[in-house]
Amino acid sequence: MRFQLMFILVLFLWNCEDKQTSKNSNTTVVKDTITKEKPTQKKEAKKTSKFPVLSDDNAMEFFLEYDKEHKEDKVKLTTDFGDIIIQLYDKTKFHRSNFIYLTKRKYFDGTQFYRVVKDFIIQGGSSDGLDLYKKRRKIGQYLLPPDTKRGYTHQRGSISMPSSEIENAYKLASPFQFFIVVNREKAKHLDGDYTVFGEVIKGMDVVDKINAVKTDDGDWPIDNVYIRKVEIIE
Repeated sequence: MRFQLMFILVLFLWNCEDKQTSKNSNTTVVKDTITKEKPTQKKEAKKTSKFPVLSDDNAMEFFLEYDKEHKEDKVKLTTDFGDIIIQLYDKTKFHRSNFIYLTKRKYFDGTQFYRVVKDFIIQGGSSDGLDLYKKRRKIGQYLLPPDTKRGYTHQRGSISMPSSEIENAYKLASPFQFFIVVNREKAKHLDGDYTVFGEVIKGMDVVDKINAVKTDDGDWPIDNVYIRKVEIIE
């Protein structure tokens, strides 16, 4: 009799525990939250659908059309050391349009001058933050061909576009990055290989301050130098 009572008691407690576990599991899977997020996700998709995901197959055609309606050619970089104002060249239409497009997509906001080579260049447009990769995925993956026969050379203050990190004999440019020349004499060898698409018209003192920061062995500043915002100006 005592054994039967104990068996009934254990069975009762086991059932109670099983119900409690099921209850906790159901609250862990928050189905309502997922359902509520779906409309938001659809709205975001509609919001960004006007921007195509760019690739090597469609980027050049896209920027050719983009150039016809977006003629802006002057931008301001707000950095930790001050403002840099850049005049973009109309002759290098694909590179100018690309920079304007990325500026309007706010790609550069929060990126860094991640490579600083003393008395040579400062290079920006990248970051060590994960949000940068999310931005790039939304914009797309593409490279730009060089446009080096417009008469522009790498002078002090020139803004140019580095080639992709992948091996490519044609110096296809990484559209998300740029560098500003500090010393013409040390940049002469870049002429003909990299596309100069603008120049600093105000703020070279800021460029020089950034060029003077301490860096590690990989030319990355010891203290991050942020590009807080890039905006189009008149």
